[in-house]
Amino acid sequence: MNPQRHLIGIACGLLAYGIWGFFPLFFRQLAHVSPMDVLSNRAVWACVFVGLLLTLRRQWHKVAAVFRIWRQLLMLTVAALLIGSNWLVFLWAVANRQVVASSLGYFLTPLVNILLGLVVLKERLNRLEWLSVLLALAAMTNEIIAIGGLPWVSLFLAGTFGTYGLVRKQLPVDAVSGLWLETLVMLPVCALYAFYQAGNGHAVFTGHDLSTSWLLIGAGALTALPLLAFAAAAQRLDLATVGMLMYINPTLQFVTAIWLFGEPMRAEQLLSFGLIWLGLLVYSWSAWGKYRRPDCIDSR
Repeated sequence: MNPQRHLIGIACGLLAYGIWGFFPLFFRQLAHVSPMDVLSNRAVWACVFVGLLLTLRRQWHKVAAVFRIWRQLLMLTVAALLIGSNWLVFLWAVANRQVVASSLGYFLTPLVNILLGLVVLKERLNRLEWLSVLLALAAMTNEIIAIGGLPWVSLFLAGTFGTYGLVRKQLPVDAVSGLWLETLVMLPVCALYAFYQAGNGHAVFTGHDLSTSWLLIGAGALTALPLLAFAAAAQRLDLATVGMLMYINPTLQFVTAIWLFGEPMRAEQLLSFGLIWLGLLVYSWSAWGKYRRPDCIDSR
């Protein structure tokens, strides 16, 4: 891998995960709106925002090119379903004071990324990277034992987002065009939901106070920006590196949940997070060694 390309990928990953890490603060302001209503508005306004971006950059020809390749359209449809369901469960978690659970899910995502990279893309890990994986796996095992069952919110968020990363990595579609098509795919589902709610006397896109309306509109742009950065990072980095950068997001979410939202913190969770951060440090040391020795980075 070209070192400059690698650094650009790291920068895009840091931007994406940093914005996502502060999402609970933003979407807590919309806790009075149902998660599906917020999701519908996010999809619509993100589609509008990215459409304007495509117009400004004069890149609609790239979108048209995708429509001529059915395999890419199918994969984008799968990606849209994965990220849309991920958004919905995350919004539910924020509205129901389950930000610690969502944080755990995004901490678990690197395991999914690494597993998919090994099984599907045949990526290889060195000894330090395997050690980091084992430490993260031990942390997740400790968490499952502590709560006495499977944390479905955490597992769902990890599974959908990890698989989304795999799909986007395999798509030769630029970030802007891909995101516009993903949000476009969501619109029919959102429209059906809006029509159903309208029949019950509930307006999904109208009837909000001014402050809520602006927040819903802003959610579109805020949704688009980190996804664009993430797609750019996924195309430049191996899945293992993308997965380990992911720790920035749940760490910020965790801090927000405990210090700002006052969610309860179990003693067992301290051990889980300690193991995870130790794994992150081990992996980061290995990744830095690869960067210092470009010949050790796989040619891609």
